[in-house]
Amino acid sequence: MSGRSRKIVTAAEEVGLVAALTHEGEGIVRGGSLREPARQPAGGPIPPQDAGKTAFVVGALPGETVRFRRRSRHRQHDEAELLEVLDPSPARVVPRCAHFGVCGGCALQHLQPEAQLENKQTQLRDNLERIGRVTPERWLEPLRGPVWAYRRRARLGSKFVTRKDRVVVGFRERLAPYVAEVSRCEVLAAPVGELIAPLAAMLNGLSIRQRIPQIEVAVADNAVALVLRVLDPPGADDLRCLREFAAAHALRFYLQPGGLETVRPLDDDAGTPVEPLYYGLPRFELKLQFAPTDFVQINARINEDLVSTAVELLELEASSSVLDLFCGLGNFTLPLARRAGRVVGVEGEEGLVERARQNARRNDISNAQFHVADLAGPLDSGLPWLQHPYTQVLLDPPRAGAAAVLERIGRLRPRRMLYISCHPGSLARDLGTLVHDQGMKLVAAGVLDMFPHTTHVESLAVLEPAARRGRTG
Repeated sequence: MSGRSRKIVTAAEEVGLVAALTHEGEGIVRGGSLREPARQPAGGPIPPQDAGKTAFVVGALPGETVRFRRRSRHRQHDEAELLEVLDPSPARVVPRCAHFGVCGGCALQHLQPEAQLENKQTQLRDNLERIGRVTPERWLEPLRGPVWAYRRRARLGSKFVTRKDRVVVGFRERLAPYVAEVSRCEVLAAPVGELIAPLAAMLNGLSIRQRIPQIEVAVADNAVALVLRVLDPPGADDLRCLREFAAAHALRFYLQPGGLETVRPLDDDAGTPVEPLYYGLPRFELKLQFAPTDFVQINARINEDLVSTAVELLELEASSSVLDLFCGLGNFTLPLARRAGRVVGVEGEEGLVERARQNARRNDISNAQFHVADLAGPLDSGLPWLQHPYTQVLLDPPRAGAAAVLERIGRLRPRRMLYISCHPGSLARDLGTLVHDQGMKLVAAGVLDMFPHTTHVESLAVLEPAARRGRTG
């Protein structure tokens, strides 16, 4: 695996019982038994000291008895190849995607969606107990949504492969640093999921086919955008091919010759204005505009339910004053403003903050303010938005978590806090700090199915001051 030192081994076949899944979706076998000598390779049996060592077996599921062979050795575990499932799990299913196992976009298509959610709940519970030493007073019902054609944002690789004499488009391979050659994708939102092969064929006809390493996908309510990272400018014939493909498939191309600030519509000089991308939150009568490379929640249906759940869990009133940290372009801030008296959103990326302000104006929201601040470091107590009391706080940090702002949040003493997380480890760490050091109690926690068929665990947690009495959510 990339980034991990390993030693390639030639090992005998073993049989073992899969106890659980790793965070990357591999089956964990804690020890195994050697097969009969006749099944061993010519290199001889596996060393005795490794026969009982934990093995991570790609493709194996909890509860299964599997036959496997160790392929690379590490200090604490070995990586292994699945040879045969001797006793399959009742939750095992046939993957829908023909490229599953090679493409790194999904890791769990062979596991029933409901069992995937149960596994993610188990991961969240284990992380809270082991890392944070906390347990919620109650577990929230998981948020469920579509499990196919759900992904509206993605970054695809594009590569001209000389030995194949063609361009391949797809996610990275699961076990190698190559672009997986796929014909379609079952998790990308329509119509992009079915356009992988036609897109690759069109790119193969361009003069700059070797100079397009990446394609950003953004599926909005009003348009489908593909951002091509171009290392050389396209020629006249290339532009014609791109325009024809866009017209044939009702999508729009953007070109990115440099950093994110260089992203422009394909025909930016044509003089015809391009309607900005947007997605709606109809329960709150909102339309949020965004740039094609902006962060937006991957799963539109889950995002709608998550926003509604956040508003409900924060127990807002007309007099509520809410602080929304890591607010992005206002995905939570603006719906909160529909229910609260005052909302302040804070984000580190200036471009997102400006779009959040514009979204507030377009939706006639006057009780939301936005500020730029680095939330990855200690907060200056003199910041103007910290001079006000807040009754509720919402956190939606990146994978690294929100460790730098927890002490300051603790001083605010909000009566209700909602932490939305995309990494159970950093969430558990931060909840441990809030509970053990900042006088909060963990009222509720649960998972949401933002990324079906992947190992990403999205979750949320509700906190209150430990001394508070009354409702517990």
